[in-house]
Amino acid sequence: MRRREDILRDAELLYRFHADCGEPPARADLLLAAGSHDLRVPRHAAKLFLAGAAPWLMCTGGLGKITEGLWSEPEALLFARECLALGVPEERLLLEDRSTNTGENFRFGRELLESRGIPAESGIIVCKPYMSKRCLATARKQWPALRWAVSAPPIPFSDYADGSCPLEQEIQLMTGDLQRLRVYAQRGYQVPVEVPEAVWQAYERLVADGYDRYVLR
Repeated sequence: MRRREDILRDAELLYRFHADCGEPPARADLLLAAGSHDLRVPRHAAKLFLAGAAPWLMCTGGLGKITEGLWSEPEALLFARECLALGVPEERLLLEDRSTNTGENFRFGRELLESRGIPAESGIIVCKPYMSKRCLATARKQWPALRWAVSAPPIPFSDYADGSCPLEQEIQLMTGDLQRLRVYAQRGYQVPVEVPEAVWQAYERLVADGYDRYVLR
């Protein structure tokens, strides 16, 4: 096993790469909060909504690989409660509570918006920082009619881990997501994303260190 500081250095490199999607526009037609275990995501989405970033806020997510062991209610419902508590009007919230993965967040979200007859040309995805690149690549494949951007809670790597996602699990999730950027593009689930060689080498070192729980076999 390598030195702890070397592992953390590689993990931060992955985190920064995943989170780097540029600045979102000040306004769009839709905010889509991508379901997860992290309740900081809906809080950030509510902040954006209340600042006028979009007229609609969609909370997505049923129970996924992490939350099915944490929660008994859909991610979308818990996200919506956080948004309501912060002042988002109920009539401006949309709930998609069937999805179990990122692709379904956008496919089912698109179906929901269409069923409500709500026009939209642009959207801002609100998600965990280290899900930013994969969410954006997935949205551009699964819901290409909208112009997508990403806004994640501004949390540095050193401060991200918390009770809902300890550091070891965070690193496990990041390695899995890094691999998926390549594999899922090949499978047609998302648009391709270029992964710099230095980032891929960090991923390979972390996998060799045992951070392979969510790596596809």
